[in-house]
Amino acid sequence: MTICRGARFFAALAAVVCLTACSGADAGGASASDERWPQWDESGGVAEVVAFMNVAVPEGATEAKGAIQINPQEDIFLLSFVTDEEKAEDIAEDLVSEEPLRVRKGDSAEGERFGHLGLSEPQTLKEVRWAGVCPPCVNDGRRPKVQWIDIYVETLKAGRARVYLQAF
Repeated sequence: MTICRGARFFAALAAVVCLTACSGADAGGASASDERWPQWDESGGVAEVVAFMNVAVPEGATEAKGAIQINPQEDIFLLSFVTDEEKAEDIAEDLVSEEPLRVRKGDSAEGERFGHLGLSEPQTLKEVRWAGVCPPCVNDGRRPKVQWIDIYVETLKAGRARVYLQAF
């Protein structure tokens, strides 16, 4: 009987410890030191994103926007601008993608990223063209810190295109 009562006591104690450890410090379930991910780097903008990706916003481009999403494992760098369709193609080519831009249809967004910049998520747009680039895989020494870049090109009116770049 003593062993059985002792086992029940320790099982109950373990359950209480587990419940206490899993519950938050306040009614909302989060303590004051609890960090929520992702977060946005409020000081990161176009210049910081351009420097990380080692890309140039073409002369004459408009509506340039950039942001950095801070994540526990890898930060995500976002850049968007409107330029001539030809310059958008040049940017895609400069990224040294193993495949050309191609239409992607019906993809869902991986959360709100470009929405933070007041833009639609590019993968949800009709007829947006996309290419993925792994700079280390294609020996692009110009981008030593970049593991991956997504480029989306949305055709607009009058020979213009919106370029979306996302990198980590």
